[in-house]
Amino acid sequence: MNPMAAMKAYAAVQGGGMPTGGAAPAAAPGFGEMLQNVMGDMTKQTRAAETQMTGAIQGQSNMIDVVTSVSSAEASLETVIAVRDQVIQAYQEIMRMPI
Repeated sequence: MNPMAAMKAYAAVQGGGMPTGGAAPAAAPGFGEMLQNVMGDMTKQTRAAETQMTGAIQGQSNMIDVVTSVSSAEASLETVIAVRDQVIQAYQEIMRMPI
């Protein structure tokens, strides 16, 4: 995940506090919407990496750009996998709770 996406996600989660002044709080994105945004960002970064790799094969891209794109896509994928694992673990903990 790139730093800007992480900052946006953090701000969205933290934005649920008390409103300042008399203004009504802005509607914060839901958890599902936040996950969709993260998945969309990961998909965009993966496609950008694929485009850079294709360009490198055709001799049109710089190898540094390819490595940077692939590294960014890999970090995004690892973040999504870590979030998925945490969601599954939380679900399993909830299912173990006595009624």
